[in-house]
Amino acid sequence: MPYVASKKNPFPKVLSLAEDKMIKQTQPVVLSEEITEWDQQVYREITSIDLNEKQMERIIRPEETYPQQDEAIACHWHPEFIPIELIRKRIDRMFPNKKEELIIPTDHNILKSYDGVYSGVEVDCFSTCFNRKVQLLLHFENSKMEKADTLKSMLTHTLKYRSGQLFELMDSIVDPQFDHRLQPAAKQTGADEDLVHFIKTYTKKLQTLFYENKANTPVNHIKNKLIVNYFDRLIEFYDGRVIKRAQYLIQVVKKIVKKNFSPQYFYQTEEIIAEARAIGAGIVIPHPEQFWPILLADYDVDGYEVWNPQSREYTEFLINVVNKQNRTRERANKPLLIFMGDDTHMSEKIKDLECQNKEKVSRQIGLQQAWNDLAIRKSLSAASMDRSRLIAEYKSRLG
Repeated sequence: MPYVASKKNPFPKVLSLAEDKMIKQTQPVVLSEEITEWDQQVYREITSIDLNEKQMERIIRPEETYPQQDEAIACHWHPEFIPIELIRKRIDRMFPNKKEELIIPTDHNILKSYDGVYSGVEVDCFSTCFNRKVQLLLHFENSKMEKADTLKSMLTHTLKYRSGQLFELMDSIVDPQFDHRLQPAAKQTGADEDLVHFIKTYTKKLQTLFYENKANTPVNHIKNKLIVNYFDRLIEFYDGRVIKRAQYLIQVVKKIVKKNFSPQYFYQTEEIIAEARAIGAGIVIPHPEQFWPILLADYDVDGYEVWNPQSREYTEFLINVVNKQNRTRERANKPLLIFMGDDTHMSEKIKDLECQNKEKVSRQIGLQQAWNDLAIRKSLSAASMDRSRLIAEYKSRLG
């Protein structure tokens, strides 16, 4: 039975998914794998790097401003395909009275610069000592990029390999040989056969569109988010609850894909660190609570990120860990620094309101609330750290 709804009553009271299959039309529509002009137009739109006036306005005008904040530091955030000059206007409006700043973008496996002085990247790598994929934030003074050819090649390989998750995710939904992934996800989410057929049909369409347009698809869009963005656009035809249930099922499949995605083809953490240090990079471990053994690995890094919108449970504990390590003789000359990452994804802010991830869109570059938390400030004070000291010390290390 196809998804059906009435425009007069798009949100009827329902008890099950079977009663909630609907589209915003008066007649039932049978799902078809045929690629329509609408599909092609939507693909062009969700893979475009051009912004319209409304989207540009959303970037340059922040929802709130913070005139009382004197310093702005942001060493973990993702511009994605949003132009840096628009982001700069946003940050200047958010912190109109800032006297100090250190703003370095860190897209996944793509080097970028914000101010022409520093560049940064968040790189995926593999720690064999505890058998887990981890991430590192690398920051550079731009003149050092002349010696970064090897690192750039490593990043190119890593970006291409990580992009393979998108292909594997699409295959895991549409290819019967991966039913051992899709069916457990369907059971976990309570999805019935109709919803499974729904995501199979549209994922197959997207897969076809992708391979037809792969050569012209910007690298920033070759990631799992492409599926999310495509299904979000289906809200033009289908009730929002159907789309949310489809997205939930896709997210669970994605988790299974990530769990089974081999990290063996990433460069080893030690290799990335060695190459980054060879050209004078600063190195920070982001959200370490997500892969806690890294705290014991004793890597040659400049600091830990103790707070992040995704990693905020152990902030005070991590500050105390850093403080304790800094009291040792080995750390006397070069103490570990305490970072906080806002982990802002700028492309989230240009989406239509009904398609935005409320948690992600709330993140703001340079706004890490934990710096102002009274309990956390107590731990920071004991560690002799605040935003101003961090900016000054890290700039001196970057050269």
